[in-house]
Amino acid sequence: METNLFGVVWVTQAAVPLMRAQGGGHIVQISSIGGVGAFTNLGAYHASKWALEGISESLALEVAAFGVKVTLVEPGGFATDWAGASARRSPVLPEYDGVREAAAARRNVQPPGHPDAAARALLEVVDAAEPPLRVLFGAAAPGIVTAIHERRLADWKQWERLAYDAQG
Repeated sequence: METNLFGVVWVTQAAVPLMRAQGGGHIVQISSIGGVGAFTNLGAYHASKWALEGISESLALEVAAFGVKVTLVEPGGFATDWAGASARRSPVLPEYDGVREAAAARRNVQPPGHPDAAARALLEVVDAAEPPLRVLFGAAAPGIVTAIHERRLADWKQWERLAYDAQG
C-alpha cells in the first residue's frame, strides 16, 4: 500500500497543481491486470492496485477540465523483478499448499513481456492526442481481462433480478 497506492497519491498530489497551472499534462499510473481482477495469494497487492484504479479514474474526471490526462497502464507479466528479491512475502502456511499448487498449475505459460517493448508502447500512449484512461500491456493481458469482465457480466446478469428486488 505504501508504494503502490500512497506513494503514487503523494506524487500525484504534488504534480497536479503544476499541471493545472501550466494548462495540461499527462499522468501515467502503473497499475496491473491485478487492478482489474484478483488472483490467488496476492490479496494485498490487489488491494493496492484496485485502490489505485479507483482513485485514478476519479482523478481523470476531476482534472480533465484543466487539460490533464490520466492513463492507467495495466500490464500482465513482464520480465522484471516483480516477484523476485523485491517482493515481500507472508510466511507459507501448509494449510494452503493445495491453493498454491492449483495456482501454479493455472499460471499462464505465455512468455513475459519485454520492458523495452513496454517503454516503446508507453511512448505511443503519452504522445497520443487522446490517450486512453486504461491500456493493457502484454500479449496475455487482453484475454485475461476479457475473461474477468465476461465472468462479472454473467454474474450480474444472472442475479440482476435482485438489483430490482433490493430496490424495494
